[in-house]
Amino acid sequence: MDVDLETTQARLADLLIQQANPPNACHISSASVRSKDITRDFRQAASQLPTGQLIKDGHFTLFEAVGALEIMDPKMDSGYLAGGEKLDDDYDVLRKLLPEETLGIMDQLLCHEMAWHMGNPLSQTLFTSLYIDRLLWPEPTTIGQASFTGIEDGIEESMEQDLLNRVLRSYCLALIKTCDMVHEKISRETYYEEEDFASNLYNRNLLTSHPVFLFEQILESSIEWIGRQKGSISEDLMNAIADRLKFRRAFLNAVALDRDVAQQREQNSSWEQCVNLIPKLLGSNDLGIKVEEAFSVKIQRRLASTVPPRPIFSISFSDAIEHMRRLCEDGREVGSVFECQGGTNILTFALTFQSKDPQPSVYIRCLLQSFIFGDMRILGNMSFKQLIYGDLAEMVLPADTLVDATHSNIEVPQDHRFQIAKRMDAFVARVGQSYLDVSIALSMNRSRMRRMLCHTIVEWDNVQLDAEEYDAELRFYTGEEPMVAGSQEIWSFPLSSWAYYQKLRQMEWIVKMGFELHIYQPAELAGMYWYLQLLAHTRLQHLQRIRGFTVRRQKRLSNPDEHQKEAFSRSFSFLNFAMLEASAIHSFSQALSSLYTTLSHLSLLPTHPSPPYSTPSLRHSLRMRPFLPISLPTVPSYSEITSFTSPFSDDPSAFDASMTESERLDFLLSSADEALKVARKEWEEVSKSSAETARCLGCEKAWRNRVKNVVRSVIASSITVSTVRKGGIGGQALKAEVPEKGYHEWWVVPKVSMVK
Repeated sequence: MDVDLETTQARLADLLIQQANPPNACHISSASVRSKDITRDFRQAASQLPTGQLIKDGHFTLFEAVGALEIMDPKMDSGYLAGGEKLDDDYDVLRKLLPEETLGIMDQLLCHEMAWHMGNPLSQTLFTSLYIDRLLWPEPTTIGQASFTGIEDGIEESMEQDLLNRVLRSYCLALIKTCDMVHEKISRETYYEEEDFASNLYNRNLLTSHPVFLFEQILESSIEWIGRQKGSISEDLMNAIADRLKFRRAFLNAVALDRDVAQQREQNSSWEQCVNLIPKLLGSNDLGIKVEEAFSVKIQRRLASTVPPRPIFSISFSDAIEHMRRLCEDGREVGSVFECQGGTNILTFALTFQSKDPQPSVYIRCLLQSFIFGDMRILGNMSFKQLIYGDLAEMVLPADTLVDATHSNIEVPQDHRFQIAKRMDAFVARVGQSYLDVSIALSMNRSRMRRMLCHTIVEWDNVQLDAEEYDAELRFYTGEEPMVAGSQEIWSFPLSSWAYYQKLRQMEWIVKMGFELHIYQPAELAGMYWYLQLLAHTRLQHLQRIRGFTVRRQKRLSNPDEHQKEAFSRSFSFLNFAMLEASAIHSFSQALSSLYTTLSHLSLLPTHPSPPYSTPSLRHSLRMRPFLPISLPTVPSYSEITSFTSPFSDDPSAFDASMTESERLDFLLSSADEALKVARKEWEEVSKSSAETARCLGCEKAWRNRVKNVVRSVIASSITVSTVRKGGIGGQALKAEVPEKGYHEWWVVPKVSMVK
């Protein structure tokens, strides 16, 4: 039916100004306003409009339309009040508290604090507490004004009032100050809003201007007071409340000391105290009584926020304690980063520390960032130049004039040492931010880490190209002579070689984390492990090249001193271990590629519905996309990978053309079996390396556990190969599955069993 819009608009306007009152009309009591219920007439007029058609007055803007939708909607309108509901809560924060209620409120606050650490906003956690709200609003100018009464020194004499104004107040104040320092630490480092942490304070001040020692004094006073209440409070309750105050004091001290890197280098024992007190908190939780009315979502109406009202986010006390336990243990452990020696050791620590499951909280990750490069000092006592020089000396330039820091003291431009120092300083300035970006990436959550590494490898590719120019300029001042192979001159390119090695490591991490994050489908595992073995083999060849030039450089020293001998010894230690690790990765990934190729051909791998318009070649392009901007190493094409991961490939470098299907499958399993034998031997050798050799000082225990898990994965792979050989080629029915979680997150070992 055709609709005349002008007629419909006019009819709606007439309905609005009609004066008649039907029997069920709602009346507004006013001398100047008369109301009429137009619901029935409005619906009748609206029914003439086709679905999807909108009639809008020219002066009624989209902003006003959206605003109108929010009005009187309890999900959108924070000022909406249901029938009989009051604007503010009736709960009296000055009422006397029982010891059990005080204990219960403390535990509820701890739950909300941990919920905030998990990434939920303050408006749904701590700021829902009426006690916290009373302490923070109106904003106190002195610590004495931060009280439930709003009056300084307003402490009553009765035990019940002291539990409120002395014990609970001190606990809340210390909690607020702890949150203030946590917020400050996280805000100063790199993190992702709404992904890791909600930093919005809603125009509330978390007692930032008040020094920590004032809160420590208040806590000490409360601890002493609760200790004198024998007879007034049961001993169990008294000890439970005292333990929570002591824990709050230890947690406050731990976070306060974390702000000072110099103090952290000594030792922060407060984290240990927190860990020791946590079991006591968990054991006495059942003594408390929850006071649910002490928390209200209505406080959100008074917060400076554009977000609609949200429900309170709550977690169980056991979950909160578990999160707090991990946070404290990680806080105790993260200080071990100061034991690291050199850039490789620091990256190993960050990678190992961040590989925990569950991953450390955002506060601990930001703490790690501040320890590694806070105030542009590495571990609080090393400049970027010292770090880069140390890394270069360890890998490509042991006891070399290019990394001699004394050259910076030369002021004569004609001196070659001056020119060397000038170019090396320029190289350090060029590479400094790129090195920093890798450290930042390793302290992110796992998904973000991989995404950031996909960007850093592009930057390191540019660093490598720029380093080649520095290498070419520095040859003139160092008098380097090339290595001659036939008619070809081979230069060492030390700076470029170092940058290339760093890029290759990051590319390996990206591929490995794809397995950890379950990015690849089962059908893609063979190809991705083949690509991983290619990267590892490329890194191994690169290390062999570096080692060849290092041996050549050492032989040219006629009478090396002790410093030179130590430098070369450290360099060979690093190169030998790095070559061993690269070879172990190559062997294991090659074996898994052959194993998954066999399982894929036998149709044993689980299949998933292919998305529309998806093809294997398009998925290959998607997986290789992060590496396409890289100049070296070149990205293998889909046909190249397929030639090595298909038993029916015609590529002579992969299979002999005269082999039958069963012979090719047997060849694949034999190759996997031999590679696994080599991998097990090499990974066991890696596990026996000293902490100094493996560059895992500060994280030795965790690093060794991860290597042992890799060895377990190798053994499990050997069992799988044996099972496939017995069943698949022998004609017995098999079933296979790709587990969600194995011994090691980077090595996905399929589980194969015979069907009975």
